[in-house]
Amino acid sequence: MSNTEKFLEVNRNQDSVPNTKITKQHNFRARGFAVIYRSMFIVSLLSGIVIWAALSVLLPKDVASPVSVSQALGTLMTNGTLPIDIAYSVVRVAVGFTVGLVLAIPVAFALNAVRGLRNLLDPWIQFFRVIPPIALIPLVIVFFGIGETAKVSVIFFAVFLTVLITTYQGIRMIDATLIRAARVLGTSGWRLFAKVIVPAAVPSIFTGARLGIASGWTTLVAAELIAASHGLGFMITQASQYFDLPAIYLGIITIGVIGFIFDRLLLRVERRMISWADVG
Repeated sequence: MSNTEKFLEVNRNQDSVPNTKITKQHNFRARGFAVIYRSMFIVSLLSGIVIWAALSVLLPKDVASPVSVSQALGTLMTNGTLPIDIAYSVVRVAVGFTVGLVLAIPVAFALNAVRGLRNLLDPWIQFFRVIPPIALIPLVIVFFGIGETAKVSVIFFAVFLTVLITTYQGIRMIDATLIRAARVLGTSGWRLFAKVIVPAAVPSIFTGARLGIASGWTTLVAAELIAASHGLGFMITQASQYFDLPAIYLGIITIGVIGFIFDRLLLRVERRMISWADVG
């Protein structure tokens, strides 16, 4: 080995030492932050339970205690009522959400692409956007009866408008410089749409999907007012007639937990599909 080669080898070895130290420090700090964030989540959860328990002592007639809700959970799980209600509600929200998402995305792209269509449909979109889904229940019963189609259609209405408006606004906010740069490089037509516009719109689509799934679960109780015999909304409504506070609280908490799980799943898929974006 020549003197020049020895000199370069020594320099490479010296450079690798600080780089290795920096990498180890970065990994150590990242693991430390991860532990802190998980601890904060646990502390927040425990604090919420403590506050809930304190309120149940201060306001026993209005707030069901965590113990009584746990007992209601055990009773409804043992007799099989809660799993059946959860299954019915999850299926209804999943179907309404899926149909609403699949139809809203192409409509949002079409509204951005065709100005005449946007001018034609925008007043109606804004009109229906301010109408609460529960107000449509009488008309839904007239058109679809009291079966599953009626319940899913109410959820679909809420999800469709939420995803449509969010995705539409997100597409409009795509940086025009990005599109002009692609055209300068010779990209146009369907290739421009598939390679530039769609990837740039994906974060907005996922934002709309997360808001849409939240709207679906929010609308669930209203949807299950339509002659339902199963479902979490039905369970809450039924319990309210007998002022069964533990069952009411259990139904509300169950909807919140399942909705949270759905949101986390969408967020995880979003992180995998658009790792280049800053997804919080």
